[in-house]
Amino acid sequence: MGKSSQWQGGRLADDDAESDTESYESEPESDLEKAEYARREPVARFRSRDALSAYSSSSRETSGSHQHLLSTSPAKRKSTFYFYKIPPRVVRYMNWALLSTMIIIAICLIRASYTSSRQVEMGTVEKSAPKPPPWEAFPFLKRYHGGIRTLIPKNKNTPEYPHDQAVMQNISISKQEIKPVPTSVPYDPYPKNEAEYAKKHECFLDAAETIKVPRVHYYPGVVKGFPEAVMGSYEVLGLRDDICFDRFGRLGPYGYGYSVKRGGLGAGLNGDREGADELWKVPDSTTEVDYSSIEWVKVQAACASKNAALFNPVEKPGQNLFLDLKSDGQQASQENSLEPEPSLVVDDSIVGKRDESRIPAAGANETNIDPETAQKNVTLLPRTAILIRTWWDFHYTTEDVIYLRSLIVELSLLSGGEFTVHFLVHVRDDNVPIWADKKIYNRILENALPAEFRGMGSLWSERQMGLIYGGIQESFFRDLPVHGVYRSTFMPVQYFSHLHPEYDFVWNLEMDVRYTGHWYHFFDQIRKWTKAQPRKGLWERNGRFYIPSVHGSWEDFKQMVRVQTEMGTESPNNIWSGLKSSTGNSIPGSRTAQSKSDKSIWGPEPPPDVLTNQNDDQPPTTYEKDKYEWGVNEEADLITFNPLFDPDGTTWFFTEDITGYNTTSSLPPRRAAITTTSRLSKRLLTLMHRETVLKRHTMFSEMWPASVSLHHGLKAVYAPHPMYIDRDWPPSYLAAVMNGGRNGASGGART
Repeated sequence: MGKSSQWQGGRLADDDAESDTESYESEPESDLEKAEYARREPVARFRSRDALSAYSSSSRETSGSHQHLLSTSPAKRKSTFYFYKIPPRVVRYMNWALLSTMIIIAICLIRASYTSSRQVEMGTVEKSAPKPPPWEAFPFLKRYHGGIRTLIPKNKNTPEYPHDQAVMQNISISKQEIKPVPTSVPYDPYPKNEAEYAKKHECFLDAAETIKVPRVHYYPGVVKGFPEAVMGSYEVLGLRDDICFDRFGRLGPYGYGYSVKRGGLGAGLNGDREGADELWKVPDSTTEVDYSSIEWVKVQAACASKNAALFNPVEKPGQNLFLDLKSDGQQASQENSLEPEPSLVVDDSIVGKRDESRIPAAGANETNIDPETAQKNVTLLPRTAILIRTWWDFHYTTEDVIYLRSLIVELSLLSGGEFTVHFLVHVRDDNVPIWADKKIYNRILENALPAEFRGMGSLWSERQMGLIYGGIQESFFRDLPVHGVYRSTFMPVQYFSHLHPEYDFVWNLEMDVRYTGHWYHFFDQIRKWTKAQPRKGLWERNGRFYIPSVHGSWEDFKQMVRVQTEMGTESPNNIWSGLKSSTGNSIPGSRTAQSKSDKSIWGPEPPPDVLTNQNDDQPPTTYEKDKYEWGVNEEADLITFNPLFDPDGTTWFFTEDITGYNTTSSLPPRRAAITTTSRLSKRLLTLMHRETVLKRHTMFSEMWPASVSLHHGLKAVYAPHPMYIDRDWPPSYLAAVMNGGRNGASGGART
């Protein structure tokens, strides 16, 4: 049944019209970009469709059967507002950047974790700044600089330190105690002409013998409250402690305090000069010396020649294997040969006997002998060389020149030539062939020293030592060459002694060594005291600092060391004495916790591969039977100014710097003294030279002379010279720190 249709106001009024409209509007929009267009023209399209339907005869057009069964009204879309739309390319770049950053961060974290683990394994983890050492909390002492106006006799002085009080006492100076500047006195520590020695002749600074050698001046007494030496002792060594020096009296005789125009150094012209001019007005004093024209090599040689009768005859120099080769194949004399005789008995001239011999003085330079002296037997003195260790481009300051002049004047000229000052100059460029051409040698030597000291030196280089002492195993211990000056300081000293056998002893001094007292008085008293020391318990006493305020007298100290050695102590520092060497084997002499006592050194302590048949000293009796007699009146082969400690069981850096010895089972016994300032005998230097040449043996510089002395039974002595400190250390605490090794010895538990 057809439905009726009619026009109403130009619009098709049909029941299906509304349905058609709904069907059209419910069609889904397939393209969002056309949505706006669809919203603008729905009515037009609807009308066009209605017009066609009005003339259609198809029942599909007029029926609603073609419409969707589940048709819904169209959803209304919300329009989205974009402020800025990021291009896709930029988004991709940002994603790549973020990913790369994450990868880099991950790699850095992995690397930091690995580095931290390695640092923990190697023990190099950086720690926070350590706390200041405890001694920095101790107050400074104040009476070192009291001035010469407060001098009082030594026996009336109350020293500021050391003291028994819990708090440092305050020593004040009243105005009444400040006195005028006292008059200085010339210092003369030299022995007078004794009957057993030849006559000593006065030396001068010029060939015409018109310029007298100036004398050091001192003041009697000490500054009020002046501290005592906390380590070592004036009294034990026989040094004077009842006098003092000021800068003008000590240094003025060598050019300090007056201008260059007057022959001085131009130092000390400003500031407080009280007492400077009075130095030259004292009776028996010389005038200011013009040092501008002094040639020390000539002055020193003239003085030694003038007093040749005082000393042993000069031996034939050793063969210089580089500058003195013989074209005819002539061999070195037997005196300089390194090989022993077939009988295995070494000539005394090789090992250097220490005893002073009584022979006619005519055996010396007869032209300088008095007739009276030639008719009697006299005791001849040993000759000693003072080796100043320097290098070819060293800058000599005014203070250095004063120091060198004082050594020459006080040790050589005023002693009558008993000492000879010589420079051992290190050429730091190994490419300079100083051993091959005398012209090169002389040119470098001339430029290496100030004009007034020219002619007093010898050159050496590390490459030269490598040629002389060839065949030594190179280990580069701590990245240092075995022939270098740091590890083998005494190689050039050994060779110097080989070329100059006329010197019975050699002092090895560096350019930074200073002494505020008189050089000759110090060296002479050191020689006498070490000569008088018995060998019994000597190595054990050598290993400890002597602190009088804690240890008492020297005799008390000797007995304390004997008890510590024989009985042992309960010191907690003993726990480190069982340390193993890096080879995994026990170090010789390593003690276990069950053994508290130490073995006393009595005679040679050689390792298995030591150079044998060297006429080593043997004890005349057993240790128990000796009454402190062996070694008395015997010159020391080695004198040091620091204790000879046993590096076994310590973590000292160079304890295993040992070259040429068989260390597969154990390390050789050894001793060491910090710093190389020491006196060495010709006998010791010859043994060191032979050990190095024939057995390829050597050790670290500070360990080599003492260890050779230990191996061959030579007499080595630590001289407890006076030492001061600037803070108020409790003496017992100081003793525990300085002697912090096994059984009260020095060296420290963990140095």
